[in-house]
Amino acid sequence: MDWWQTGVIYQVYPRSFQDSNGDGIGDLAGLTTRLEYLAWLGVDAVWISPFYPSPMVDFGYDVTDHTGVDPAYGTLADFDALLARAHALGLRVLVDFIPGCTSNQHPWFKESRASRFSPVRDWYIWRDPAPEGGPPNNWLSHFGGPAWTLDETSGQYYLHTFLPEQPDLNWRNPKVQVALLDVMRFWLERGVDGFRIAAVPLLVKDVQFRDEPPNPDFDPQWDNPRYQRLPVYADNQPEVHDVLRHFRRLLDTYPGRIAVGEMPDYFPPETLAVYSRPDRLHLAFTPCPLSLPWRAADLRACADKTQAAFGAEVWPTWVMGNHDRPRLTSRIGPAQARAAALLLLTMRGTPFIYYGDEIGMLDAPIPPEARRDRVRSARPPNEADGGPANRSRDPGRTPMQWDSMPNAGFSGTPPWLPIGPDYEHRNVAAQRADTGSLLSLYRFLLRYRRGSPALQQGTYRSLDTDSPECFAFLRETPEERLLIVLNLADTARVVSLPPLGEGQVITSTLMDRAERIDLQTIFLREHEGILFDVHGPAEAEEVLP
Repeated sequence: MDWWQTGVIYQVYPRSFQDSNGDGIGDLAGLTTRLEYLAWLGVDAVWISPFYPSPMVDFGYDVTDHTGVDPAYGTLADFDALLARAHALGLRVLVDFIPGCTSNQHPWFKESRASRFSPVRDWYIWRDPAPEGGPPNNWLSHFGGPAWTLDETSGQYYLHTFLPEQPDLNWRNPKVQVALLDVMRFWLERGVDGFRIAAVPLLVKDVQFRDEPPNPDFDPQWDNPRYQRLPVYADNQPEVHDVLRHFRRLLDTYPGRIAVGEMPDYFPPETLAVYSRPDRLHLAFTPCPLSLPWRAADLRACADKTQAAFGAEVWPTWVMGNHDRPRLTSRIGPAQARAAALLLLTMRGTPFIYYGDEIGMLDAPIPPEARRDRVRSARPPNEADGGPANRSRDPGRTPMQWDSMPNAGFSGTPPWLPIGPDYEHRNVAAQRADTGSLLSLYRFLLRYRRGSPALQQGTYRSLDTDSPECFAFLRETPEERLLIVLNLADTARVVSLPPLGEGQVITSTLMDRAERIDLQTIFLREHEGILFDVHGPAEAEEVLP
């Protein structure tokens, strides 16, 4: 199997990981000093969120130079040093690639906007007003309001799937394709191991720019405003797969390099599997654990449907946190953070860990005067995002809590966002010293996973239990058979399973059990999960559902 199937990838939001120069902003040199921690933790690769030159309206996703480093983060020499150190430690490096849009301050857009007759006018998506006036169609921005902004000088509208400061590139233009493939080639030649590609399904738009149909299930109380229209014409167009084939052909000329695609949470597993076919992306994010209620039945359904849709040939991913969502521990509660770690690191597929989730970092309260993110502050509450208190993305992007020193060891000066108020006891240093901590559990599971054939490449099969709050599944290869059982209830449960024989506890989420038991009846404490090595009779295979 390839490294991206057996490995674990750790996401770093560089602005919040480690400040090296005392300006309160994390940077590449700071990240370099913390790479030994990631090697100690046991991950295989680090994905670095955008560090490119940018006005920072959307904190790096509004790019002015796809092949540079913003001065706030350092220089290209700093990136080269980071890459060299990571490789020396056995860590691969993925960088964010934003091919769908640029900043409105990018030289390409400035030239495109200068005149209707500009040679790069068609590098972006310009349209005349609708016959009755106003935007060309009813498409909505993912960040609220129309997806079109009028340029008063030319009298045309330009498309922006996100903020007005992020005009969409026109991927139907072959020159745009060449320019962005050259960007990929620039970083590949520099030695990166791959890309996380932003907003993949949105790269190509309907050629007729037809209106989106209304969504009959839209709930204005809970849903993002953009969901009042069904996404039929503004994303997931058939031609996007031609773009992905271009990406894959380039990557295949650099052995071992990969592309991971960002996917929306409304895509069913069958659609995600199409994006992950061997001639397209290596991995497409499976985002259902980010948006589902934390219930055993929902998680099992997500896992079962994903594994069935992907089959044996296409490889899934598992993502429980990222820079756009409230933190995992805030969504599901601190008591369930250990169960989430066990699920994430034992499921079939490639796990992604968001920085700080391994120590249970929580969304930090951000007073209005300290907020930096303008994107979601005006959106209606969304139940999956934690409700009205978490409309901004800032609470999930606060600085990494390294120790109990001032500013949590992140910086020698007050940081760009407030430190979480619990940093004095919820930090890396304290948990490294505690063999029963959440961090120690992550480290144990990462080490065990690395040596386990069943966890790296084994099949997945969920099991019926007699408790609706519990989720049980098997990971199997001919040489190893593992059972994972999770209790998502806040009270103890006794779980009955089909006959499996005996099992040796490898670890519980509380890291305090080592017994050997009959697996037909398992006692689980509240919020507990257990990983078993199964020593069952061969005939048990025949009675499993």
